Amino acid sequence: MAGGFRGLFGKVRETLFPSRKAPVQTTTQAGQVRERKYGGSTKAMAAAYSVSPRTISRWVDGTRHPAGKHREKLRLDAVDVQTTEAGRKRKAKQLAKLGPHSGITARVGRAHTFEIQGSDAVRARDIHLDLTGDQAAALALAQDEGEVREIIGEALAEYFNGGSYGGFRGEDFEYDVDDFDLN
Repeated sequence: MAGGFRGLFGKVRETLFPSRKAPVQTTTQAGQVRERKYGGSTKAMAAAYSVSPRTISRWVDGTRHPAGKHREKLRLDAVDVQTTEAGRKRKAKQLAKLGPHSGITARVGRAHTFEIQGSDAVRARDIHLDLTGDQAAALALAQDEGEVREIIGEALAEYFNGGSYGGFRGEDFEYDVDDFDLN
């Protein structure tokens, strides 16, 4: 999972569903994730996190807190369980109706290492993307960091293909997810 504390997926979910922010306390996060994602099964959650069931119980009761990759995974899972599939579909349908101007914008800082007619190029300035309704809808339906990265990559390609060069693909772009905002 690349990215900062919230990760790319978390930033997108929290922006598109502002009333559904993940709780700050890891004890609340662990309890909600266990109930909503793993059906209340401590064993299933422990298997998914590669820890013992006792560790999950400690996260939930607050006697121990997840660290490192476990803290990041728990945070992303907590963001994920805040929205239901039906809610994501409803939001996507609303956004898709907005057409070419969804009102959702993305700022991608320091997009770099892409090709312009066979030459490596670096763009050190921020790129501001006006997402279409379909792109915003795809973000609302995205299930993980990889899907979000793919959608933003395609938006970057569309942005640069509108210029004098063309021929870009979403995978041509790398960017720092800590320098990304969605509004």
